[in-house]
Amino acid sequence: MPTTAEDVLADQYPLPAFYFKVVFSGLNGKTDTAFQDVRGIASEMETEEVHEGGENRFVYQLPKGVKHPQIELKRGIARLSSPVVQWCRQTLDLGWNQPIKTSLVSVYLLNANGDPARAWSFANAYPVKWEVDEFKSTKSEVAIETIVLSYTYSNRTL
Repeated sequence: MPTTAEDVLADQYPLPAFYFKVVFSGLNGKTDTAFQDVRGIASEMETEEVHEGGENRFVYQLPKGVKHPQIELKRGIARLSSPVVQWCRQTLDLGWNQPIKTSLVSVYLLNANGDPARAWSFANAYPVKWEVDEFKSTKSEVAIETIVLSYTYSNRTL
């Protein structure tokens, strides 16, 4: 239950999609959370079609399980010293001589005060793709890198 007039207003307006932060819990407390785009927060129930014998007017759609797309994070190309870049390099570039380090990744949609208003967490996330957008001499935009994460399951926590 809202306790102040500000809390009431915070719940009455749609939250803007541009004010968010991404937090990686498995990077030894180091922060590296400046992203311009987060994509792939979704859940979808997989179904199996079952045809009943002798009944041709419809098909049953039985639930099989929930699937989640991979999470895509976009930002300007970061320095080599970035904890997220080091994590991507360790997982994707340095071979299979070490186990893959997973991280709890949280995405927070923030209210006007910068406090989390909505939150999603992604358990056991790890990078599966690390891509740099094309460079063009006719383009005057920031060079962008995309980090794609796979994860075990997700929860909406706020």
